[in-house]
Amino acid sequence: MTSRLHINRAHLLQQLKQMLRIRRFEEKCAELYALEKIRGFLHLYIGEEAIAVGIMSALSRDDQVVATYREHGHALARGVSMGSILAEMYGRTAGCSRGRGGSMHLFDRATHFYGGNAIVGGGLPLATGLAMANKQMQRTALTACFFGEGAVAEGEFHESLNLAALWQLPVLFICENNRYAMGTALALSESETNIAQKARSYGIAAAQVDGMNVVNVEAAALEACDYIHKELKPYFLECQTYRFRGHSSFDSQLYREKEEIALWEEKGPVTQLVQWMRNNSHLLDNELDELEKDVEQEIQAAVQFAEAGAWEPIEDLARDVYSPQRK
Repeated sequence: MTSRLHINRAHLLQQLKQMLRIRRFEEKCAELYALEKIRGFLHLYIGEEAIAVGIMSALSRDDQVVATYREHGHALARGVSMGSILAEMYGRTAGCSRGRGGSMHLFDRATHFYGGNAIVGGGLPLATGLAMANKQMQRTALTACFFGEGAVAEGEFHESLNLAALWQLPVLFICENNRYAMGTALALSESETNIAQKARSYGIAAAQVDGMNVVNVEAAALEACDYIHKELKPYFLECQTYRFRGHSSFDSQLYREKEEIALWEEKGPVTQLVQWMRNNSHLLDNELDELEKDVEQEIQAAVQFAEAGAWEPIEDLARDVYSPQRK
């Protein structure tokens, strides 16, 4: 474990709160989607919270983040305000993308959050390009790129890893391996299911980590960042995880048994950390209730902010769609 990771009660409480913010926000989003307050597609991050929280804890404020279409948790952990995220999902102008991106396209310049992408694997070449710009401009920032194991089957995955290794770019690739992609078990779509090994075949240093354990993820991320800054080369981190909900809001989940989901829920990131903290006297009886209360208040404020937001005027709908015409 890296010497940069200092585990103490205050830090663990903060990590727990961050994961609770993501979990309760996602549950609220599912509720709002059923009420048709949120429209379009909805990809929930429930079960994978430890990855976003652990990785973001290791990044600096200047580092850049490129997410996948399942990016609400990444945005919250990075520091994008909950109100602006929900307003975006409502399609309101107060949203972080001015209501034009929706659930899959959250952007925030202030936190260097370069957003999600509806294209499977679409963020990989973007992150590689950002890392190349950092190297060319001699910036110390690195680029963290999140994607699911389904992206491994896309050409962008192989092209991006190849160029990152060839040009020795400061990029951290994070594969959130939740085992099923859109609904096909990894073993049925990939002859080599060890995704970290695929990265090594391009000459990229790689590691696997328990993505359900926030402490392990943060430790692995710190080691990865230290490697990138020292060696000036890319690094690949495969996080073994499991999403508790379907691929999207339209997923009937016929490809996996309910018993399997229940077994994974027992070792989910929130449950796992709460149990460990209680067993080691790091969580007082009333503290979890206080955290839950704080998170609920933040969510209610975000809902009020989103619902009070304005719609974009009809006459402005074509703005930023076409390039300005030259006279």
